[in-house]
Amino acid sequence: MQFIDLQQQYRRHQAEIDARMRRVLEHGQYIMGPEIAELEQALATYVGVKHAITVASGTDSLEIALRALGIGPGDEVITVPFTWISSCEVIGLVGAKPVFVDIEPQSFNINVDLIEAAITPRTKAIMPVSLFGQMPDYARINAIAAKHGVTVIEDGAQSFGATQRGRKSCSVTKIASTSFFPAKPLGCYGDGGALFTDDDQLNETMRAIRTHGGVKRHHHPLLGMNGRFDTLQAAVVLAKLPHFPAEVEARGRIGARYTELLRGAVGVPEVAVGNSHVYAQYTIRVSNRDELGAALKAAGIPSAVYYPKCLHEQPVYAPLGYKWGDFPESERASREVISLPMHPYLGEDELAHIVTKVREHAKVS
Repeated sequence: MQFIDLQQQYRRHQAEIDARMRRVLEHGQYIMGPEIAELEQALATYVGVKHAITVASGTDSLEIALRALGIGPGDEVITVPFTWISSCEVIGLVGAKPVFVDIEPQSFNINVDLIEAAITPRTKAIMPVSLFGQMPDYARINAIAAKHGVTVIEDGAQSFGATQRGRKSCSVTKIASTSFFPAKPLGCYGDGGALFTDDDQLNETMRAIRTHGGVKRHHHPLLGMNGRFDTLQAAVVLAKLPHFPAEVEARGRIGARYTELLRGAVGVPEVAVGNSHVYAQYTIRVSNRDELGAALKAAGIPSAVYYPKCLHEQPVYAPLGYKWGDFPESERASREVISLPMHPYLGEDELAHIVTKVREHAKVS
């Protein structure tokens, strides 16, 4: 059994993926080839925004967004302590200070009620994470940001394809970011990511930062980086994109089936009103995570923990001065969560086997 069955996905779409990649090998434009512009237009159309900018990774996309907003030393950016470190490390990489806000226990997303108290005169952006596959309440977040004159950046690395009140992830904030890391809902075969915006000036600035600070060769008006997306990886995403809506539907159906069968036995992920969920990970809560993980492994069922430590527990963030107990919901989640196999091709028999073993060994948190 696979935790994420990329091999089966490749077999299903092999002819299209191979043909797309072969075309790149034939024309030889491995850096910023024609597939880049084609993919950016397709992504912008899918999400429903004016501009999509492909980049070398989801991490690069967040750093580029911050740089495009002029965020740097002396500034603060609000995010969550329960996420992968890239959501926070980019804040330090531009010289700014991360400010953490705790999460909700039901969705694992930022607790919107706590955001306003974390805003100071130094706050320049709020960067919520749409964790595990659904979005926090961006209508409320955007309203708070507008009141205080700060920008919202969606970290949609895990929620690409999800919707909120009919609008797709990466379309509801001034700037949004996603990742094409292979394990993500829409993945390539290496690192990759994209930025999304309706703002023409930000689009130009982010494109320039991506390519060493300029869009014309040998002319560099900005301090940039080498953040270009690889043409071969763009070919992979182009081949997968037509199948993505069906995979999103399958993820939602499988996630809902998991929840139906596991409710009452474990803490299940709750889908907020107005949201759809793409279940980048199907994450449950139990009080005996290590015991359950060992039992699943013995039964041939892979599992994973996203994330066993909060960011304020990491040594690199000790200078921020946070301590254990500052973010109780994030801390509790980090000790209770475990993710089960999830991909669009998970069969009913496999799902039933997983659920049986989870119910046999789990203790509800």
